Amino acid sequence: MQRSLLGAIVTGLIGIATAGGLAFVWAASGPLRSPAHPEGEWRLLDAVTYENISIFPVVTGSTQDTSVFLTLDEGLSSGEVVVSERGGDGMVRNRGERPVVVPQGNASASVNQLVLINRSKRPLLLLAGELVSGGKQDRIIGKDRIVPVGAEPLPLDVFCVEHGRWTGSSSQFIASKTIVHPSVREQAAVKQSQTEVWDAVSSGSTAQSVTVETPAAAPRVSRRAVADTIASEAPTQSYSKIYEHSRVGVSVDSFVEELQKRFARATANLKGERVVGVIVAYGGEVAWSDIFASNDLFHHYWSKLLRSYAVEALARPTLRETASTDDAREFLHRPNGREVQETEAGVYRWREVTEGKLALIELDALQPKPITLHRLLLHRTS
Repeated sequence: MQRSLLGAIVTGLIGIATAGGLAFVWAASGPLRSPAHPEGEWRLLDAVTYENISIFPVVTGSTQDTSVFLTLDEGLSSGEVVVSERGGDGMVRNRGERPVVVPQGNASASVNQLVLINRSKRPLLLLAGELVSGGKQDRIIGKDRIVPVGAEPLPLDVFCVEHGRWTGSSSQFIASKTIVHPSVREQAAVKQSQTEVWDAVSSGSTAQSVTVETPAAAPRVSRRAVADTIASEAPTQSYSKIYEHSRVGVSVDSFVEELQKRFARATANLKGERVVGVIVAYGGEVAWSDIFASNDLFHHYWSKLLRSYAVEALARPTLRETASTDDAREFLHRPNGREVQETEAGVYRWREVTEGKLALIELDALQPKPITLHRLLLHRTS
């Protein structure tokens, strides 16, 4: 009798967890298997170094076909993806060849939630930290995920990166071709905290590992420079305005240009291998990595990722230490720690593993075959 009652309770809980199509699973409690991870197939090239940043290209001789997936910038630019404030004029989706307006009821606009429709014929890939501009405030995507073809209007979890504005002539959002720098992205992807996101936007970097002792080691984008820009040009703390303003943006643009030249030279003559990701170090600290399932997917994100790494570098002390290749290679290995999973049946599986200061986030596509589309490993700053 007791066993029957226990079985009924467990069955009921599983039904509740999966009723909305999502299940949250702790690694110790379920047999969900991950796609094969190619740690042994990845190889690091020598670091591309400039000022206080070192970027180690990650290459492989075998990449996956990811052409079936649509990126957010592509979808917003083509109109195949629509992102809107909650409670707007309604979202338009296609039913066959006929556009249909889907009313949003009495829902009011929310800082931390938007509504998204994928009208394309490809599943949509979203990465934590991608910026969408417009609406009442600019927002960033809160978590890596996939939005399938034909999905109902999706309540999308987001974080605001424009503290102070809550007005707009349109409820719609456009592609910004921007991903926020690692200090901000960490607060969204790992800490999931709106307050921490705002603090990271206004402070530049949340890294606390180095104490600045001399003026020569001071960040080129200082907290004071960010504060002055907010006060004079971006009083709503608009992320894009802060890091494109002349007080800050000129340094970022020239920094990115030099890094891009060096990276292109370092990866120009590969034979039988393609770049699929990077590991990033600031000074002597290996801090961040983004690795993708294919070279094509990497290049879709590379320009905005590079700018985000540059912003972080300029906001950190300009010490000339250089991280070792051995230290960077450790970022190719999986940490051993507490694992949490989130799954939408037949669509994707999101996974986070934390061990000490390390946090690994992986996004697996489950269709058309299981592959890990994106792998983020970071050394947490807080």
